Amino acid sequence: MSQDILDAVVIGGGLVGGLTALLLAQGGVEVTVLDAAPVLDEQSVLSVSNPRVLALSQATIHLLKTAKVWEGLKRQMPYSGMQVWNKNGYGEINFGQSSELTPAPEQTLGSMVEPSILNLAIQQQLLEQIRDYRTQVKVIRVERGVGVWHIVLADGTELRTKLLIGADGANSFVRDQAFIELDVLDYQQAGLTCAIRTREPNLHVARQIFLETGPLAYLPMAGLDAAENGYWQSIVWTLPDDFAEEYAALSDEAFCQLITEQSHHMLGGVVEATSKVRFPLKARAAKRYIAEGLALVGDAAHVIHPLAGQGVNIGCLDAAVLCDVLLHDLKRGVWAHEQTLKRYEHQRKGQNDAMMHSMSIIGWTETAQIFPVVWARNFALKQVEQHEILKDTFMAQANGLSSLSHTRYAIS
Repeated sequence: MSQDILDAVVIGGGLVGGLTALLLAQGGVEVTVLDAAPVLDEQSVLSVSNPRVLALSQATIHLLKTAKVWEGLKRQMPYSGMQVWNKNGYGEINFGQSSELTPAPEQTLGSMVEPSILNLAIQQQLLEQIRDYRTQVKVIRVERGVGVWHIVLADGTELRTKLLIGADGANSFVRDQAFIELDVLDYQQAGLTCAIRTREPNLHVARQIFLETGPLAYLPMAGLDAAENGYWQSIVWTLPDDFAEEYAALSDEAFCQLITEQSHHMLGGVVEATSKVRFPLKARAAKRYIAEGLALVGDAAHVIHPLAGQGVNIGCLDAAVLCDVLLHDLKRGVWAHEQTLKRYEHQRKGQNDAMMHSMSIIGWTETAQIFPVVWARNFALKQVEQHEILKDTFMAQANGLSSLSHTRYAIS
């Protein structure tokens, strides 16, 4: 049993947990990271194309560059344009511009990265920068002691820490052990994702069409064969549960035909589809982000509708704000004080809850077929398209940079 009291333990070594640990380490904090995943084999990761991608915002990319993760990404696809429209209506919004060549950094709105590629880059930096990074760790008990958290591992090891950070996902063990309650909204929908190849190139544009059944997104992704780059996209199709089950069971040929018809032959139609995966859609919101000596970040604190692809990005903003307030007070000789953690919760919870409710409302309006709702959403899309100030407001919210503006991670 370890008798040392650690400054900080992060449970979870994925994107948000890894980023949190790396940012704290850069600020001079000795961090222990407990990761359930094994050490990844680079060749194995790179040899397989993941059917899903994460749409990383400008703020997330900036944070990954700050943590020295970005340059280690072995595969990613920048996008310079976004197009959103209704299938049965006249509303349409366009952001940015298309590009036949890889867009220049100043044109890029964000980048699409496979989770496996991102996890590999995060882990490589954890191995390089974090002295006490442990893989294949199973945590079996977490409990509050006098001024410390006790963490018991499956191998009998016990750790004690002044600050425990739960970054262990939607089904967070840390959250449960801290008795933090969770609000859950079941959308009675599922997301269906897979990789598709289209006849025409995507020109580095992310597209989303709203169908009667729910939104269908085409997200540009890097292919295993560089010669096919530009023709591959990851789709995320939000569907009622029964539709998702039916479509997931289709043959690849029938599924290609279905998507081609439903999207009005977008990009010339779909010629190949691989690796269909179905997942339930539920919004989750922790009633508290903090307890004494404890903070939740990322999916452990919130899960939102994938409609705008912002879930991973708001998790990275959690990491940045938490590290900023902790490192700010550390300079004053204070570590993980209750008021420090409350500032983190105050800055993040309201914004995240607003985002979650907004996505829920938009998701409902985009599947409702009641005439006044159909008219209102078409009108709203047209108004945003016609007014640059509204478009700029939408983009400012999407890129996440405003949330960093008052932190040490602001872009000057």
